[in-house]
Amino acid sequence: MNAFFQSLTSFLESVLFFDVLFGFGGGAKIPFVVAWLIACGIYLTIKLNFVNLKMFKHSYKIIMGKYKTKEDQGIIEPKQSLFTALAATVGLGNIAGVAIAISIGGPGATFWMIIAGFLGMTLKFTEVTLSLKYREFLPDGTIVGGGMEYLSKGFAEKGFPNFGRFLAIVFAILLLFGAIGGGNTFQVSQAFGSVSNEIHILKDYPFAFSLCIAFLTGLVIIGGVKRIAQVTDKLVPFMMVIYVGASLFIILTHYDAIPKALTLIFTEAFAPLAVTGGMIGVIVQGFQRAVFSSEAGIGSAPIAHSVAKVKYPVRQGMVALYEPFIDTVVVCTMTALVIILTGVYDPANGFGNLIADKNGAGLTAEAFRMTMAWFPSILSVSIFLFAFSTLIAWSYYGEIAWVYLFGTQTVLIWKLLFLCFIVIATMADISTMVDFSTVLFLGLAIPNILGLFVMSGDVKNMLKEYLDKLKSGELDKEVIK
Repeated sequence: MNAFFQSLTSFLESVLFFDVLFGFGGGAKIPFVVAWLIACGIYLTIKLNFVNLKMFKHSYKIIMGKYKTKEDQGIIEPKQSLFTALAATVGLGNIAGVAIAISIGGPGATFWMIIAGFLGMTLKFTEVTLSLKYREFLPDGTIVGGGMEYLSKGFAEKGFPNFGRFLAIVFAILLLFGAIGGGNTFQVSQAFGSVSNEIHILKDYPFAFSLCIAFLTGLVIIGGVKRIAQVTDKLVPFMMVIYVGASLFIILTHYDAIPKALTLIFTEAFAPLAVTGGMIGVIVQGFQRAVFSSEAGIGSAPIAHSVAKVKYPVRQGMVALYEPFIDTVVVCTMTALVIILTGVYDPANGFGNLIADKNGAGLTAEAFRMTMAWFPSILSVSIFLFAFSTLIAWSYYGEIAWVYLFGTQTVLIWKLLFLCFIVIATMADISTMVDFSTVLFLGLAIPNILGLFVMSGDVKNMLKEYLDKLKSGELDKEVIK
């Protein structure tokens, strides 16, 4: 099993992640896909006039249900779509991924994760807006959105239907593998590593653990997107309260060391002490883990948003602004401070084996253990819930990709296949799954970002039209009283 994933990872890396510096970076390497994401994030943020910051307050009003109209179309409320997408993003990427980024890239990776989070807000706004514009309502009630739809239809409108169809198929295939890798096996393997450290008997029975989580996941995903939304609507806020509350406790317990930690984050963002590739190396680590955490720019979250009940595509795009902010700017930063303040990222402090194995969940658990010896047990429950919420959300993403490729008649095959991979996930090496997941997640960005570049003008026009109506008071007149 490990040999298969290692071979596939090596192949994908050679194809998708060539060094844009072509060896002239003095030891530093910038994978094409990371440069691709950074360039598009900066470009869209400027082109859309910093929509990620200017529309923050209005976005909150939409989430709270102020702008409901009689013309809204969809299956679930905008807030539920947000929580479904957050279920996929607020997970082990925030716990395990951040710890891995800091252990490899040093404290400075935190700074670049935050920058990536702010740029990711614009990326998420753009891709979700396009997903709502091009979503398709199928006869059986299924709503198909996401990268497949706006790549195929958007490029067709630009006069390149065949190229758009090709990109959509590539995107759908990568999404299926991404759902199995990052959205499934990585989650289960990291969750097993954390939970088995607290319940030692599970180390001898990994199969029992995977069967249990597969059974629970099956109960939810068989019910479709409505049941997924109902579960995530309750599960995500509960998880956030537990994890953020505990993180704040750790941070406040080390309040006297916070200024030093913040200084370390900033100085090592530009002058890292021990990172391959220097400043470029730490930027790459920060952006890679931010993308793995928030999924901004890879086109997956727009699938969850495509079923939202809204009239204007831009409106749901604004709801999506909050995803990278909550996921990366808030939660990832808290995790980073916990890791840095406790010092577990430094191999000299005795956790070199966890760092070498890329066991980020275990590393974060040890950080909490240093201050609250009893908390890792609760953290294990949280990690289990994080993994579970990500599993059910990514099963839906994979389902929509499956529907796009094979139709709705065979969707049960996908659900059973997804559950089978949960069962075998504990047989794979954690380090292997980290590398495999990262490659697949970032690979999705290549066709998706191309679509965002090409269709950014359409999004700008939709945003201008919406803002004109907002300023004139027309949008307030449409609201259901």
